[in-house]
Amino acid sequence: MSIEERRERERAARRQLIVATARAVAEAEGWDAVTTRRLSTEIEYSQPVLYKHFSSMEQVADAVALDGYAELAEAIRAVGATDGTAATVLSQIAYVYLNFARDNPAVYDVMFTRSTLLRYADEDTPPELSAAFAALSEAVAGVAGVADGQAVDTLTEVFWAALHGMATLGATGRLPRDRIADRVRLLVDRFAAHPTPA
Repeated sequence: MSIEERRERERAARRQLIVATARAVAEAEGWDAVTTRRLSTEIEYSQPVLYKHFSSMEQVADAVALDGYAELAEAIRAVGATDGTAATVLSQIAYVYLNFARDNPAVYDVMFTRSTLLRYADEDTPPELSAAFAALSEAVAGVAGVADGQAVDTLTEVFWAALHGMATLGATGRLPRDRIADRVRLLVDRFAAHPTPA
């Protein structure tokens, strides 16, 4: 391994350590606790080293979001690859999404609620975002029986919005936890019964 390759690998490892530490602090104490001073203390690097990797805390948060999108896409694809009816797979994906939101509240917040520098639904959209949407779209298309790209995208946006509403309202205690299964079943049944947008 050349010196340059070793340096690049060390740089990538430092960057990932910064992202992982920011995520851990945010999950434990909230995003307000994630500062350059706190990160430099936690990982034992100087603040200038942090700025060599990220020019702002917004970039750090976006990197955490991208990791979250990659994880969510992978989990959705894993469920999509299982055997079962299209409705069963979509139902399982809904649970994967809701469980991800519940188990990773700070990451979910930075992915879907906080202000971000990431571009959505644009030619500059990062591949992690596109992959998560594509994995969800495939499952929605399967249950809805729709092949038209724009119709699938619209249905996926509506399904995603419904899941986001359930996750957000559930996290704040505005929806009772004992009816999650009823809500997921109703949502999937509606998509199976009404395959095309109005």
